[in-house]
Amino acid sequence: MNVMSRREFLARAAIGCAVAGSLAGSATALLANPLRMPIGSQVWPLRSLLKDLPAFAQMIAGIGVTRLELCSPIGYGAAFSSLANGKEVSRILDDHGLKCESSHFTMGELRHSQEKSIAWAKEIGITQMITASLGEGNGGSHPTLDQVKKAADEYNQIAAVAAKADMQQGLHNEGFELSMVDGKRTYDLLFGLLDPKLVKFQFQMSTITAGLVAVEYFLRYPGRFYSMHLQDVDMHREGHPQVALGQGSIDWVKTFTAAKTGGVNNYFVEQSWEFTQQSVAYLKALEV
Repeated sequence: MNVMSRREFLARAAIGCAVAGSLAGSATALLANPLRMPIGSQVWPLRSLLKDLPAFAQMIAGIGVTRLELCSPIGYGAAFSSLANGKEVSRILDDHGLKCESSHFTMGELRHSQEKSIAWAKEIGITQMITASLGEGNGGSHPTLDQVKKAADEYNQIAAVAAKADMQQGLHNEGFELSMVDGKRTYDLLFGLLDPKLVKFQFQMSTITAGLVAVEYFLRYPGRFYSMHLQDVDMHREGHPQVALGQGSIDWVKTFTAAKTGGVNNYFVEQSWEFTQQSVAYLKALEV
């Protein structure tokens, strides 16, 4: 683990104050937000709270989150049914000072109902359509090289349709992307197979446990990224458990600095409610 910088020490120290509700008054001067970008949250780990969307919006806005990344109810099902009416979702978010420019969509829905998914996205104001993984129907976590090429070709076609609708298609990195094919990482192969204009990447920070380090990828592939999912990981503990931002092994100052080169323009905490509160407080105080 990298030695903690003074900036990270100050940010980490601010967490306790923020969670305790003492960031009022003079402490507000500490609020920095990395890259001066709004702090976002991905709703997947918090999906059980979405049943009452107005209450959730009030709660998440109350800790300082101003951007949400959703999961499409068309592909992700009942847990996200409260998001089905895009216009109503947009109204509720606006009532609580929240915006949503990004959402996840399954490969299945993009294959069979892409137009419907795009229409839902437009109702909310979403412009970034991200798929968690290309593994569905393409070998899962153990693809062949032919399957990787087939998946990339299919996704380029999906992204071309999205582009005509003024949507930017994106790709996360899950099991398929972490696999090895003929001695090479599938994720690395995809940077050569996916059209850089049509497909951008969203980096999952927790994949450090599989050897993927964000700083290295941002510098290796400048301009290819537009988003990050934020988690921290303690690489020195057995099982490499997730922890709140600033409490693990990831150097966040280096990460956000490199993110500028990578092209990142938004980021979303993707953690439990307990960790989300701590991580948002950490981000508020982190200067990059």
